[in-house]
Amino acid sequence: MSDNNDNQNTQRMLLSGDEAVAHAAINANVALGTGYPGTPSTEIIETFNQLGGRAEWSPNEKVAFEVALGAAFAGARALVTMKHVGLNVAADPLFTAAYTGVGGGMVVVSADDPGMASSQNEQDNRYYARAAGVPMLEPADSQEAYDFTLRAFELSEQFGTLVLLRMTTRSCHSKTVVTVRTGEPQRSARLHYERDVASRVMIPANARPAHRRLRQRMDEITAFAETCDLNVVYTGDGRTPTLGIVTSGVSYMHALEAAPHAGFLKLGLTWPLAIEKIRAFATSVDRCVVIEEGEDLLAGDLRAAGLNVESKETIFSFGELTVDRARRILRGDRSPEPTPQKSKPPQLCKGCPHRAAFEILRRLGCIVAGDIGCYTLGVLPPFEAMDTCVCMGASIGVGLGMRHVLPDDEAKKVVSVIGDSTFVHSGLTGLVEMVYNPPPTGHVVLVLDNGTTAMTGFQEHPGTGRRMDHTRVRRLSFEDIARSAGVERVEVVDPQADKADFERALAEALSSGKLCMIVARRPCLLAAARVRKQQIKEGRHAE
Repeated sequence: MSDNNDNQNTQRMLLSGDEAVAHAAINANVALGTGYPGTPSTEIIETFNQLGGRAEWSPNEKVAFEVALGAAFAGARALVTMKHVGLNVAADPLFTAAYTGVGGGMVVVSADDPGMASSQNEQDNRYYARAAGVPMLEPADSQEAYDFTLRAFELSEQFGTLVLLRMTTRSCHSKTVVTVRTGEPQRSARLHYERDVASRVMIPANARPAHRRLRQRMDEITAFAETCDLNVVYTGDGRTPTLGIVTSGVSYMHALEAAPHAGFLKLGLTWPLAIEKIRAFATSVDRCVVIEEGEDLLAGDLRAAGLNVESKETIFSFGELTVDRARRILRGDRSPEPTPQKSKPPQLCKGCPHRAAFEILRRLGCIVAGDIGCYTLGVLPPFEAMDTCVCMGASIGVGLGMRHVLPDDEAKKVVSVIGDSTFVHSGLTGLVEMVYNPPPTGHVVLVLDNGTTAMTGFQEHPGTGRRMDHTRVRRLSFEDIARSAGVERVEVVDPQADKADFERALAEALSSGKLCMIVARRPCLLAAARVRKQQIKEGRHAE
């Protein structure tokens, strides 16, 4: 590694993959870390902040990406983190940033969620590296999460491109021993912006040559991939094995336990592919199997390159890879898997202010266009008061679409339910759409404001009036935004303190035929306790 110091002290620590990335970011002298909280990536930015890094939660992933990109344009090292669906939100700047390149190092952590432990889909974000034309690294454990983060910054600066670091739920949250540096990171020279209009302003005249530079850059990285130490062959006892496994990331750990005597080509740089190195490995063994979690993507790439490789059955494309699944893939076992035991479904906390809201939504027979957050649990018993949930911010647009086309008697029952953090994330544009293209029956937006981003660990957001480090800032007022946008009827209620008042407000809004926003505001009990603890620490009384 270019900034490694052989005399530097090291320390062994037990770290999760997320924590390891944060430690590496500190050691890499990252000037700014940005992100939006989303399991399983959340702890990266939180740990980076706790370690003394300059970190911030952005309103959404697109903004976080753009802030980090600006820092990288200015020559600084920048880290931006998000879960897999967050990269969908940031995809617009991602694809063009692949054209512009970067000045300083920029690493984008995309944390996939195979098995959907806390997500609405299990998309495979390896596709993004291929589609955008950027390199991707995939660590197998916490040590590699640390090492690959450092390498990602070096590669970013070496080739002038952002680098995707793809992790998964297992590599993010599993803890392994990591050797980290304990010395002071190298200090950067004073940053200075170098004007480069041809590379940074993507009008068509500049974007066309930038696209050619992108393809040339990827050719250079492909040549680098063939010889770099990120792609490693393991032959066990040194003899040529009969079974060879091509794998990457946490899949390597499962495959190694399933077949310890096999030969392995473990890909750390998973895009662009070192096809010739893979070809040499595949032809050196009698049988070559690709073991990968998620889509049959790597195997498809290798077959397209003319390599004779085996891969998994479709049944193993769903959920997380396990050691047992790796063994079944190697055996060609196509038999149905055992039905997993049913676990107790999650529930809204006792005393949660959302409970009263969903009780009344159900009692009034509302058609509820829902959203992403802990309040999504309103779809489950005993409430069963949510009809749709697609992605962050979709509640308002989906609700408007239903209002536009349903018969009046049904349309008047439609309510868009969205949380406070989600409203800031991507509800604002839906609100503008509501005012710009109002349905004939009006519409009702219900903002469930519990004063935190509860689902991912009680993070702050612009509506809480506190930054990540809990320092106070101006609080974004949802009701003021609604009024200034032109929403005709805006009301703030406490659904738990006065259920009758909340039911009255909702019933009147539904029957009014107007554009309405109801802010159901009551702090999350768990978040409120944390806020009080912070206020006591600061020597202030609770408000």
